[in-house]
This record gives sequence, C-alpha cells and structure tokens, in this order.
Amino acid sequence: MVRERGGILHSCVGCGLAQVPWLANVPAETLQELAAICRRKSFRAGETVAREGEAPDRICCVVKGILRMQKTLGDGRQHIVGLLFEGDIFGSMDGGSLAVSIEAASDAEVCAFQREPFKTLVLRSPALGQGVLVNLRSELERARDWMAILAIPKVRGRLAGFLLALCSRFGGVSAVKSFGHGTFEVKIPISRADQANLLGARPESISRAYHALADDGKIAILRPDLIEIRNIEALAAEADEGEMDARDR
Repeated sequence: MVRERGGILHSCVGCGLAQVPWLANVPAETLQELAAICRRKSFRAGETVAREGEAPDRICCVVKGILRMQKTLGDGRQHIVGLLFEGDIFGSMDGGSLAVSIEAASDAEVCAFQREPFKTLVLRSPALGQGVLVNLRSELERARDWMAILAIPKVRGRLAGFLLALCSRFGGVSAVKSFGHGTFEVKIPISRADQANLLGARPESISRAYHALADDGKIAILRPDLIEIRNIEALAAEADEGEMDARDR
C-alpha cells in the first residue's frame, strides 16, 4: 500500500469487482484482466478525488461510499450538481477533461482502471461493453430526475423528491435503505449543508422542510441522518413527481 496525492493506493486483487452491479454478467476471466489494470484508492470524507479541468488517464468506479460532483460558479463558489454512489463510473473514455470536481462526501473507495487497456477490454468483451452502456444510461436518467427535482418550486417538495430518489434510484445501495414494520428507513448519505447545496436552498430551510414533512405524517425523523418513510404516496404527491417513479426499481 502506498500513498498518492488525494488518497491511499492499494492493489486491486480481491477488492470485490464482481460485486459491482454493472459487472455482474462479465466473465470471470475478464474480471481478472480488469483487476490487473486496476488500482483501488481510498479517500477520507472531504478529500478531493479529481479536479475540474483535469484530464485523468483512468476510468474510475465507486466501490464504497458516496462522492459529490461540484461545479465552480462564476464567482468562485462551488455548487454540488450530483452524487456518485456505489457502482457509478466517472472519467472520460476519450481523454477529455472533467467538467466537474469530485470529492468524497463520505469515506470512500474507488477502483481506477487505466484508460487505454480498459477501452481495449470494452471492445473485446460484449458483456463489459453492455455494462458500461447500462451505467451511462442510468446516469442520464438520474440527471433527468435531478432536473425534475430542482424544478419543484417549494423546498419541501424538492426534499420529498430527493428522498424519493434515494428510495428508487439508490434503494439497492448498501446502507441507503432498510425495511422496518410496514415502513422503510432511508439513511441520508450527505450532510444537511450538502443537501441544501444540492437542492438550491439554505440549511435552515432544509431543516424546516424535514420537520414540516414529519408534522404531516409523511416521514419520521429518527436521527438527523436517518428518516423513516411513513407514506410514500403522500411524499410523491408532495414532490408532484410526474415522470419520476416513487416505487422501487
């Protein structure tokens, strides 16, 4: 194990690539080839994974934790424009520069594949190529969902949409959702400040929105980072979902 700028670098042998959803149908021999061109990096919450404008020479996959994507505004402020969860990939296949900075929202681990060997494997393995396409399609669908959420006028509606996105898009992600007695619980993976940044509101407005949804019986606040969904239909109505599907996918 050695330390590089922005994380600790490990060998990728035995790091669990087969558990990454979009690699589920990739043959074992291809996974072995992936492991040979991969290095696993660990990051502490708050560490920079990649900077806006850089042109990384690797394609990366989140294998543990949550990353946040940030865009530099004209006045120099950083604005969160999305999240990366377990199984998500980032980096340019054509070597282009990143349009956003990427930081660890929680302690995280990333598998980094050398770009050119990775592209060669994608061309040679239909299963791997299909997995990459599925991942990219999911990313586009998620971007559409975020745009729909941000278009909701009220902060409590945006928060409801955010909670529903965690239930649907990320329901299969480790430690995001668990079931109780007739209800289910959602672990909020980012801070209130990050939620406010992501949803275009102030932290105090996010806090008020949580309590308003709880007062209406739609949710229960078990901890600041743990929410019980008590009425998902009412929560969907609050968000005025439209195209978003509140059910599990």
